[in-house]
Amino acid sequence: MKPEKEAVYYSPLEEKLNIISHGIGVILGVIALLFLVTHAVQEGEAVHVVSFTIYGLSIIILYLASTLYHKAIKPNLRNRLRIFDHAAIYLLIAGTYTPFALVTLKGTTGWIIFGTVWAFAAIGITLKLFFTGKFDKLSTMMYVFMGWIIVFAIKPLIANLSYEGLFWLMAGGIAYTIGAILYSIRKLPFNHAIFHIFVLIGSICHFISVYFYVLPL
Repeated sequence: MKPEKEAVYYSPLEEKLNIISHGIGVILGVIALLFLVTHAVQEGEAVHVVSFTIYGLSIIILYLASTLYHKAIKPNLRNRLRIFDHAAIYLLIAGTYTPFALVTLKGTTGWIIFGTVWAFAAIGITLKLFFTGKFDKLSTMMYVFMGWIIVFAIKPLIANLSYEGLFWLMAGGIAYTIGAILYSIRKLPFNHAIFHIFVLIGSICHFISVYFYVLPL
């Protein structure tokens, strides 16, 4: 893993917003993990406990990596944490898919979605850690593709997930997508902080879908 040559910094105000927004994400992630695992242990089987643990941990890892990155001052440390931050995005996407794949879809379709999304996550993380800065466009395409790969299983998803659960799942995906679009507009003031807020909104939407419509066993 080779850090990029120049560290990326934001204005003091935007950096505070970045830290606060995803610091809140860490706290909410811990709470989400506790709620999910407690309920799964009480009412579910091993697959439920494992699925919701993976999902909860992926939330915490993403927001913790992001918060630590934005708090870092020293260029070398900041660059390394930035790499982990970007790699953690793959973990969050794959982690979010896990309960939908193994609990909602189940069977062959569920395992195919699960295996596919985690395979892409492994490839993406490898590119980020060992080929830093060389495949940025490919990484962005992989983020988007992974995020919407569920459309290939939309029929069984609709058959096994309530319309309310589907609404919150799609709302989360839309929030992530809007955030990514706004982040790409470099001239937009506070574009990174705005992106953070939309990511947080997306995570909350997905948690609502998982906790209220996937988790009830």
